[in-house]
Amino acid sequence: MKMTNHSKWMFPAILLLFVLAAPLKAQDDPSQPEPYFHSREMPDLMKILPPPPDSIIHKFTYDVAQYMWGKEVRRDSIRGPIAVLDAEFSLRYIIQEFSGPFGLQISYEETPEIYKVLRDGTNTCDKITSLPKMRYMRRRPFMVFNEHTATPDKEPSLVRNGSYPSGHTVLGWSAALLLSEINPAAADTLLARGYMYGESRVIVGAHWQSDVDAGYLAASIAYAKLHTSERFLEQMQKAKDEFKRLTGQTVAEPERRQPRAARRASRQAARPRAY
Repeated sequence: MKMTNHSKWMFPAILLLFVLAAPLKAQDDPSQPEPYFHSREMPDLMKILPPPPDSIIHKFTYDVAQYMWGKEVRRDSIRGPIAVLDAEFSLRYIIQEFSGPFGLQISYEETPEIYKVLRDGTNTCDKITSLPKMRYMRRRPFMVFNEHTATPDKEPSLVRNGSYPSGHTVLGWSAALLLSEINPAAADTLLARGYMYGESRVIVGAHWQSDVDAGYLAASIAYAKLHTSERFLEQMQKAKDEFKRLTGQTVAEPERRQPRAARRASRQAARPRAY
């Protein structure tokens, strides 16, 4: 039986409504993000990603087709409203949307270690888009077609910001990757929500499909870079320990208390030697 639009988006919609129905914890964070790397220290996407396709490249045909697809999906009574809500670009919204699939309400007060690594990690990943956005200054689809998006109130700021790659997609995908590392059991649902957050940018007409595809890749590259920071790795371990403690899982005391360097030395000493 062919899946209808309503049945196709029913599970994500129920998930969304469940999370929205949950009372939000206070998110008043008096501190500022502490990025693990500055923009100039992040991988150079100009040397990694291809340039965005323009009107003379066959790949642009797919961008146009997906833009038309997005306009159709906007009319869906379930997926359309979700895409409009996903236009919000903020840590607060990410926490609201991802806490449900994550399996634990994230907050500055009650999950400080998870909150900190999520705040600083996604803030760092976002920096990878600065150079290509500025260099390419790609025009967005609603500008090319001279039409309104599904979020017209956002358009004045969008026209001043390059379309390639999608910053929303980098935020959603990096958050999904990070939270999946803390709670691997929820990875499928978290990554599905992260993918959906990027897809919403095509649906509302704010981005081309190639912008979003580049955003997924950019987020993955940035997230790999995070793992070269000892400060990130230490904070990630604190977040994992906090999650296990709050969800009733066992935290191994020696592993939790030893510095990473000590744990590494201990593992090396335990390896059998060849004679």
